[in-house]
Amino acid sequence: MLTDTVIRQIKPGHSPRKLSDGHGLFLLVQSNGSKLWRQAYRFGGKQRLLAHGRYPQISLSDARRASEAARALLREGTDPSSQRRLAKAVTGNTFRHVAEEILAKSEKEGKSANTLRRNKWILRRVYPAIGDRPVSEITAPELLAVCREVETAELYETACRLRSICSAVFRSKTA
Repeated sequence: MLTDTVIRQIKPGHSPRKLSDGHGLFLLVQSNGSKLWRQAYRFGGKQRLLAHGRYPQISLSDARRASEAARALLREGTDPSSQRRLAKAVTGNTFRHVAEEILAKSEKEGKSANTLRRNKWILRRVYPAIGDRPVSEITAPELLAVCREVETAELYETACRLRSICSAVFRSKTA
């Protein structure tokens, strides 16, 4: 069994190492120094791997709780990986969530602060109408109505950018 002190003191080596905590849970220490929680399990006769997150964002106790929850799903006959995918599909596909992912990606890519600020401002105009709805349920007429509202305020360039940003959201969810 691992302890928090042992985990903090682990140094990276030339190749990745697995440090077991029990019940399939282990800490994968990469050669670049990252420490990742993983859980090996069998479902349907096949070996599977479940990711629980990165240490220290996910503490030892959090990883153990996540491991126990996965084992509980296995006892019920449910694949934890597919269960996680279903949960993400329900909560992670809202327009707001996808748009925030795109903004975060743009920030990592080094887009200018002004561009990011402008895009956030434009998206705030869309969120009240369609922000909390799944992307797959939003129709073109609904999006057109939002663009028309912006156009009636005589913000034509903003409406054009709004359509462009929304298009990126829809493209990223279908890709």
